[in-house]
Amino acid sequence: MPNIEFLTEKRFSLSTHLIEIAVKNNLSLVEFLLLIYFEDEMDKTFNVDKICNLFSLDQVSVLEAFNHLLTLNFIQLESFRDDANRHGERISLIPMYESICEKKEEKRKEQEKESIFDTFQKELGRKISPMEYEIINAWLEKGFSEELVKGALKEAVYHGVSSLRYIDKVLYEWKKKGYTTMKDVEVGLKNFRKEKESKEELFDYDWLEDEE
Repeated sequence: MPNIEFLTEKRFSLSTHLIEIAVKNNLSLVEFLLLIYFEDEMDKTFNVDKICNLFSLDQVSVLEAFNHLLTLNFIQLESFRDDANRHGERISLIPMYESICEKKEEKRKEQEKESIFDTFQKELGRKISPMEYEIINAWLEKGFSEELVKGALKEAVYHGVSSLRYIDKVLYEWKKKGYTTMKDVEVGLKNFRKEKESKEELFDYDWLEDEE
């Protein structure tokens, strides 16, 4: 579940996000007013008369707007019991908050993709082809982190290779070894060097002069 805690705090203003949601989903004015009301009201119960009086609306339009918001999964009804153990229902905006966070995360990922393509073009010193664009995008979609992809790119550049096939081999070799971050790669490389040095010391040792 996305991290929505910051959205549920009153000091965070949702006005911009609410307007964006209203425009993208063609919400009516009444539906938009209901979202503002539920977000702003401490008492989350659905008091039709109170809403009608507050916004000078009729009950039919309020009920239609309310049902449409439920259908769109922007709000949901939650059961609760008060201090007197009486059953009641209140409005939750969690579905809307989750939608906002998901859209924010999607936007962040898109910006990351743009960033990584720029990095490839800068490191390779040329524009990447549509085919290369698809290959890089496929790595990200298969779960390789941006950090790891950039690390494999640097590995290729360090060895004077500009082929994405080489980078692909590096990534899948790291995956086989269970590396998920560049820290894992560094640790693995250090262990490999230690093991190599240990073997070299073993074969360099003059066992014949060790006799006593």
